[in-house]
Amino acid sequence: MDEMAEPLVDCVIEDDRWQTLDLEPLAFRAVRASLAALGLGEAGFTLGLMGCNDARIAELNAMFRKKDLPTNVLSWPYDDLSAEAEGGAPALPDPGTADDPTSFGDIALAFETCEREAAEAGKPMADHVTHLIIHGLLHCLGYDHVRDGDAARMEGLEVQILASLGLPDPY
Repeated sequence: MDEMAEPLVDCVIEDDRWQTLDLEPLAFRAVRASLAALGLGEAGFTLGLMGCNDARIAELNAMFRKKDLPTNVLSWPYDDLSAEAEGGAPALPDPGTADDPTSFGDIALAFETCEREAAEAGKPMADHVTHLIIHGLLHCLGYDHVRDGDAARMEGLEVQILASLGLPDPY
């Protein structure tokens, strides 16, 4: 497959257990489906993705959110694309070039938390992680779930993207 046709996911693996899940191909699939659902092309964008452990994500959570505990996924949007009106659609980013792609931002995933949540929900870890990558990417694209209208829009889009991948509604 031509790499230039794929959305660029810069995947950094800090915990080798992510290798067993093939995180990078899973991320490409999730990002590709998300971009398609939003009507964005696949070229001219980049997303940073880190596969780490609970200890590392707890450090990041404490540093950036003042919460000294692990979480499943963290995201750092490159730009604030959020809608002002509750339930409104965030602005879509413009693609960059192959040499200078537009960054969506960065996402970090914690292995132990993802593994535990998948087991507790009785679903394959790959399905759960796919959902979390989509969730994190949508945060980078200005979606949120603090206000009810925003949550309804974001969750509806997550369900639509997951369905396009043959995955069930996580809600």
